[in-house]
Amino acid sequence: MDLSGAQWRKSSRSGSNGAQCVEVALNLAGVVAVRDSKNPGGPALVFDPHEWRSFVASVKTF
Repeated sequence: MDLSGAQWRKSSRSGSNGAQCVEVALNLAGVVAVRDSKNPGGPALVFDPHEWRSFVASVKTF
């Protein structure tokens, strides 16, 4: 999948101390992409929007 047009956003809970974080791209048609901020050229996970909403809702319950 071509992610060259992705606009990556780091978590608002991310600190400025270089901690491990994820970045999310929500601007892609029909998918949500997630990558490791420490390895922006590395692999990315791709979810359909329903899967992403389900994941986020599950994480918020913790």
